Amino acid sequence: MHCDLLSEAWSLVQISLRFKSQQNSTMASEIDHDDEGLPLLRSPHSGLIVETQQEHKSRWWSIRVMYLTMFLSSVGFSIVVTSIWPYLQKIDPSADTSFLGWVIASYSLGQMVASPLFGLWSNHRPRREPLVVSISILIAASCFYAYVHVPASHNKYYMLSARALVGFGSGNVAVVRSYVAGATSLSERTSAMANISAFQALGFILGPAIQAIFTLIGEVGVTFKAIDLQVNMYTAPSLMGALLGVVNIVLIFVIFREHRVDDHGRHLASINYDSEGNYTVMCSHLL
Repeated sequence: MHCDLLSEAWSLVQISLRFKSQQNSTMASEIDHDDEGLPLLRSPHSGLIVETQQEHKSRWWSIRVMYLTMFLSSVGFSIVVTSIWPYLQKIDPSADTSFLGWVIASYSLGQMVASPLFGLWSNHRPRREPLVVSISILIAASCFYAYVHVPASHNKYYMLSARALVGFGSGNVAVVRSYVAGATSLSERTSAMANISAFQALGFILGPAIQAIFTLIGEVGVTFKAIDLQVNMYTAPSLMGALLGVVNIVLIFVIFREHRVDDHGRHLASINYDSEGNYTVMCSHLL
């Protein structure tokens, strides 16, 4: 009798093992299927499927757009910093070195004021809104900087205002960092945040190099009388920054999507958005 029970138990174990083997082979064949809609990526910690290949690509392309945004924020500071003093003396000879210090510091002051405001905004609304608004301010301020020579007097104060607005438009640094921190798993976060810092440093380094290239245009440059615009070695870097800002906004609308994951990479609902589709529907109802 005991032998019969053991034989039946052993048969049940064999059936169970055979069933698990078939189940694993079926799952492997599904994972090998080249369809971006299938769940392909698993958490290294729990072994659970956390996102599809399409979600993974969308999430990382959105993070790369944030890399570009951080790069442009730092370029906005460094791309004209080496030419501010000669340009300031050219447009307003009454400016002294003390005022030059205020012009350079105004960028940081503007960024200091804007960072908590944009951060608070991004806590309650989709991050696309503060990003687009801040970059739009950066574009307008960069164009304003190219026109500070036009007024008949007080040009140094116009330059001070332009640099403060550029700093204010660069106040999206907190939004960028918070998005990248929330859109990465624990294993991805260190490298992603390091890349953010690397792109920020790269912007500070390449800014003066870009300015040096534009010195080939010379102080006279080209004048467009219809719009009273002088494109010279002082204004061309600022205009280039504005153009890059336009490209950044286009990428935010075309590529950037809201993503939020937990420490294991599982997608979570966010407190400031439901989903891209629901957000679009909500906006259409409001309009």
